[in-house]
Amino acid sequence: MAESKKRATSSNVPSTELWQRLDTTVPHNMPLYLAAVWQCESTSQADSLLAGETEGYVYQRDRHPNADLFVEACKALHQADQAAITASGMAAIALAVLSQLETGDHVLVSNQLYGRTTLLLTSELTRLGIGHTLIDPSDLQGVSEAMTAETKMVVVETIANPLLRVVDIQGLAEIAHQHQAVLLVDNTFATPAICKPLTLGADLVMESVSKFMNGHGDVMLGMLAGKEEHWGRVETVNAAWGFASSPLECWLACRGVSTLTLRMRQASATALAAARFLEDRDDIESVQYPGLQTHKDHQLASQQFSNGFGHMVTFQLSGGREAADRMIASGEIPFCPSLGDVTTTLSHPASTSHRGLSAEQRLTLGITDGTIRLSVGVDESDEVLDSLEQALQQVSE
Repeated sequence: MAESKKRATSSNVPSTELWQRLDTTVPHNMPLYLAAVWQCESTSQADSLLAGETEGYVYQRDRHPNADLFVEACKALHQADQAAITASGMAAIALAVLSQLETGDHVLVSNQLYGRTTLLLTSELTRLGIGHTLIDPSDLQGVSEAMTAETKMVVVETIANPLLRVVDIQGLAEIAHQHQAVLLVDNTFATPAICKPLTLGADLVMESVSKFMNGHGDVMLGMLAGKEEHWGRVETVNAAWGFASSPLECWLACRGVSTLTLRMRQASATALAAARFLEDRDDIESVQYPGLQTHKDHQLASQQFSNGFGHMVTFQLSGGREAADRMIASGEIPFCPSLGDVTTTLSHPASTSHRGLSAEQRLTLGITDGTIRLSVGVDESDEVLDSLEQALQQVSE
């Protein structure tokens, strides 16, 4: 009985001969390691591995090969000293604040962030005794005046969600560093194909990899990258708070980022064409896209960005919520409360990403019931413009 039990529990473990055969050549594509736990040869090896004295793996939550391989890709893309992978973009934000802040600290929070990020940095951090002040990140003088002796972090987005304002990363970094604070940049709308915040002075950068960085709508993953001097507690916090990523998600993300620059160039070119098309229509109140010369931050975006101005276009329909509902109901462009897929989609911030804000708060940010956020994919430009034309015709009928 004991012998048969041993055979059953070891039937999925490769033999020594097989491991030697697998180790003779290097696969051209990254293998997928679907293992939650690794065998140890002895208690001394386990002790050494868990102490970080020996390279290797023990438990997926702490570290696994596919995460390490994606870490290397992210470090190269962002020109970062270190990177960590998390189970979602929100987990990456949480990892940043939990590794850098403690009770009594203070955070400057951009008033132009994704709704859930704002919730985390205000309501949730308040529960932990961490204070905050909302700031307009485009007002550098106002940011400087909002700094206090307790301010330890400034949080902004490279391209704001959803009205696409662009922040002066170098200017914000200088202010933060003058007050010994860390600048954290959410780079999700830009991706490292457009902007590398660490090269402009930011200390930490995060991505919701689920969006355009992966770009295929099949991954839930986040990433935090940064400079060595701010990395002391990151790995410990990532494991202790259970922000771990899965091997399959990391494997898919490595596939996604291999085409990131190509996808961004195509999407950016189409997004600019779409923004110009919308700008010329009487049934559109306004269009926000950093590539338009009429955009408030066009010059700044031209200085900070490469490979275009991003894949996101935001516009306001003249008919408000009724017009938005008619456009969505047309079905010409899929309505998806997210962004960054290979196909073009649209969303409605007032009922999705920013629904947690009051109508007055949304209006202060410039979000109306007629605001539409267009996420341009890698479709042919003519196809996207034709879909927009057909959808807008449905609104006017």
